[in-house]
Amino acid sequence: MISTFKNAWKIPSLRKKMLFTLFMLLIYRLGSHITVPYMNAQIVQKLYSSTGQTVFSLLDLMAGGNFSKFTIFAANIYPYITSSIVIQLLTIAIPSLEALSKEGETGRKKIAMYTRYLAIVIAFVQAIGFSFGFFAEAVVATTLLEKSVVVLSIVAGSAFLIWIGEQITEHGIGNGISLLIFAGIIARFPTDIMRSVTLVKAGKASPIFLVIFLLIAILIVVFVVALNEGERRIPVQYAKRVVGRKMYGGQSTHIPVKVLMSGVMPMIFASSIVSIPTTIAWFTKNESTRRTIAKFFTVEGVPGTIFYVVFTVLLIIFFTYFYTAIQFNTVEYSKNLQQNGGFVPGIRAGKSTSDYLQRTVNRLCLPGAIALSILAILPIFLTRISHLPFNYGGTSIIIVVGVVLETTRVLEQQMLMRHYKGFLNK
Repeated sequence: MISTFKNAWKIPSLRKKMLFTLFMLLIYRLGSHITVPYMNAQIVQKLYSSTGQTVFSLLDLMAGGNFSKFTIFAANIYPYITSSIVIQLLTIAIPSLEALSKEGETGRKKIAMYTRYLAIVIAFVQAIGFSFGFFAEAVVATTLLEKSVVVLSIVAGSAFLIWIGEQITEHGIGNGISLLIFAGIIARFPTDIMRSVTLVKAGKASPIFLVIFLLIAILIVVFVVALNEGERRIPVQYAKRVVGRKMYGGQSTHIPVKVLMSGVMPMIFASSIVSIPTTIAWFTKNESTRRTIAKFFTVEGVPGTIFYVVFTVLLIIFFTYFYTAIQFNTVEYSKNLQQNGGFVPGIRAGKSTSDYLQRTVNRLCLPGAIALSILAILPIFLTRISHLPFNYGGTSIIIVVGVVLETTRVLEQQMLMRHYKGFLNK
């Protein structure tokens, strides 16, 4: 991985992309220090601290501390993630959107535009919930204009992050949305580690659990790397063709089918969905209603923990299959193989090949989804046992490792393309 980054840095065009990505991430971190106007920061911290280890902790971790500080990036990139989920589901359900998605670049641009518009609407709703629901006591705005500034600051922050994410994807290296979440998690690592050490020094947690956590963190990294790199290679044979006096085809190759083709996206999607009950709680000022939602729909209470665990597992499994189906269309792959004279040995071309590929993908998806689910819910149990903040021990490490591997893979692909271009120009 390190050698890949070193080699990429030597190529001027890739170095420019890497610097652009770093510059965009720097702007994001600078914006994380701009607090929302007309908000009492001390009361915000007090209200956030009173929530304990809820879904807010995970959201704040992946937002780089923007939620607990209530900066202009408090809603972070989550409105866009939620919007992407909704639009992708609607693309399957609504024929006109499905047809639009198949129109090539023009269709994709229109769908991206709809996603952005819906993300702004969701950000607006969340901003009202944040400001005048959960953090209502911290609002010092009195006039309608001042209250509007509070809401619009958060909406503008999310819109700006969406723009930064798209710019990174288009002009930088890797997936912009994933890199923004990655930057937020990395920014919180030192603070959370120091907090764990402080708890151990104060005698509120056992040092044995801290050592166990470090070992678990290393094992998680190794396991995630193996999970991301694991693949099944389906052999493909191309038939021989005679064109004029030359013979083409006849070579053997393979289709690499990843165990975790969807990457970290199912975990990001699932974390956005499970936060919806808490979002609803932000809109109510009734303390009794809030406590009921916290008890049954967050990890504060035993019923809520069961709901959170079961729902998170189901969502991760669903989005793993869903995202894989979007990325790897077995019907289209089978058609392309047939048109180019390729076939899987022992499998008939056409529908039989498509069914075979689908069965293979399904068998690989299930263990990958279960592994992701276990790693996602592991911090909940470790936190309850050790009383240490283990949020950064499961989901966040998976996202960090996944994004690093994905970015490394993108760099390798771009370097390979440039080597081919250089070879063809000679």
